[in-house]
Amino acid sequence: MKRVPAALRPILVTLALAALAAFLVASLIENVYEVPLTARSFRFERPMAAALLGAGVLVLIARGYLQRRRRPRLQVSRGMDLLRLPEGPRTWLEPLLTAARVVSVLLMALALMGPQSIHARDVTDVQGIDIVLTVDLSLSMQAADIRPNRFTATQAVLDEFILKRPNDRIGAVIFGRDAHTLLPLTTDHEALRNMISELELGVIEGRGTAIGNGIGTALNRLRHSDAKSKVVILLTDGDSNSGNVSPLQAADFAKALNVKVYTILMGRTDNAPVQSGLDLFGRPLFDRGNFPVNPELLKKVAAQTGGEAFQVADREALERSFHVILDHLERSQIEDAGRVYGELFPAFLAPALAFLFLELLLASLLQRRWP
Repeated sequence: MKRVPAALRPILVTLALAALAAFLVASLIENVYEVPLTARSFRFERPMAAALLGAGVLVLIARGYLQRRRRPRLQVSRGMDLLRLPEGPRTWLEPLLTAARVVSVLLMALALMGPQSIHARDVTDVQGIDIVLTVDLSLSMQAADIRPNRFTATQAVLDEFILKRPNDRIGAVIFGRDAHTLLPLTTDHEALRNMISELELGVIEGRGTAIGNGIGTALNRLRHSDAKSKVVILLTDGDSNSGNVSPLQAADFAKALNVKVYTILMGRTDNAPVQSGLDLFGRPLFDRGNFPVNPELLKKVAAQTGGEAFQVADREALERSFHVILDHLERSQIEDAGRVYGELFPAFLAPALAFLFLELLLASLLQRRWP
């Protein structure tokens, strides 16, 4: 039989051992964790950790080639006669040790990527309300009559509100000169909280306040909702001066869809302080800004839809408004289709440790080297 070149042996043995490792991992996932081997059945929580797979290639190069070349050699006469002798099983022992180390490193890298099973969606009935938070991101939200400013106070109160409504489906719409969906209705409240906390004034055009467009976009998110209670909570600090849908037109649409609109007007006066910079000691400096408000318009929108209008001048009043809105709403059954993730990293880590133990065992018993 033709002798296999020494340079190819580490690669061939590594491929064979990798195939064995793949079989072991697949068997564990299917038989122990009872997860079908389909692309929709599992995911990697940290896919960026795939860069660590390159460590397996580095180990193969270092152990299979560089380290072997640096070992001392004994030159003998008639070396060609030795090459013609038949190979024994120990010839493949050193490539096997290298392959075991490489496969172990690859399996550990896959375990660090966070393999998880995706269980079938469980549809259950929970008591809740469908709510769309509609948040004004016009530049006037930087006014500081509500400390530290209107926008930051709104973010903090919204975060607390979401935490206290675990069974509600909540979505978010942002508007300034135009309106955009931030997140559709969802029970993934952690994602919603993160997105709201990362909002900044200026992410959309803020030189205008399109209240009608904001309500209209929120209604579009509630259009196909089957919940008995559907609510839009509008937080704004100004008069409607932009957009192609008027607030009263949007209120008519809301009434037709049986959606209640609750309005919260941030601030009480047209003239509000705005931070203009810092003094020499790092203390904020304030100027006065003119931000027209229209409480009568918001009252009409709320009354037309069966909601309620609030006007707040501080954070405490803002918090009270949210609780008044929702404490007496009738709850309805909604479908909560969620995903449940199970950890699969032991299915990769256990074979990795087994191969590492195999390498150490063989190296200490059959491949011992003496100086």
